[in-house]
Amino acid sequence: MASWFPGQAASWQLTMVDFALPMATKTALITGGASGIGRALAEELAEQGVEVVLADRQSELAEEVADAIRQAGGKATARELDVRDPAQFQRVVDETVARTGRIDSGYTLADWDDVFDVNLRGVAYGVQAVYPVMRAQRSGHIINTASMAGLLPTGEAGSYAASKHAVVGLSKVLRVEAREHGVRVSALCPGVIRTPIMTAGKYGRMNLAPDAEQTMMKLWEQLRPMDPRLFARATLRKVARNAPIIIVPSWWRLFWFVERLSPRLSSWLWAKIYERMQRELAPYRLQ
Repeated sequence: MASWFPGQAASWQLTMVDFALPMATKTALITGGASGIGRALAEELAEQGVEVVLADRQSELAEEVADAIRQAGGKATARELDVRDPAQFQRVVDETVARTGRIDSGYTLADWDDVFDVNLRGVAYGVQAVYPVMRAQRSGHIINTASMAGLLPTGEAGSYAASKHAVVGLSKVLRVEAREHGVRVSALCPGVIRTPIMTAGKYGRMNLAPDAEQTMMKLWEQLRPMDPRLFARATLRKVARNAPIIIVPSWWRLFWFVERLSPRLSSWLWAKIYERMQRELAPYRLQ
């Protein structure tokens, strides 16, 4: 399985295959690898014995960097890649995997698009529509629905968590910008609420047989689902107080506290929860 580390404004990504292997047997695919942070990562990894693949729109520069790494005794290749083109990305990944290892994934681009379209673009479109009106009238409160998955490293929720983290980030930035215009902005981060989403939906996870619902409900019940009406009342009280991050039920704030206090401890905790979920749902996994 691959791990992805998002970059900064230069839009680089680092993909390393099988971290359990010795450094000399690892492969890193680095987008934006021709310059800046991407190049620095490539050179450092190559010095440690990792084979690096420099994928960049600046193909000539990427080849120059790869050649310099090879001349220094490292292992490097260059590939032309525009990350906005999924076909190009897939081709580069396929070439790399064919030579160095494998990456397993049952998730499609259509699945990513579906989740992002609803969870992120839907929020952005709503902000785009109402924010100019609120600025003009110098009042209003935008409440963007995120999730505790937008604050925590919850497993089995790749695209869902990514979209919800983005909504939290958008809300925090917009809150800062909107303040001078008299507009309030909050990110609503529900815990588990007793709605149909508990057993349905496509969150970058699941792929379960239909008869898994009873087991799923058993797992959710352990997280004390809240009645929707009680949730609505508690949420509106916090909206009235202009809370920047609205967490309901309130006891979920404990998880958020741990995440901010010690990300390592939080990751360990959620890894244990994820491992248990995997064991419970293993009999229902579709091939």
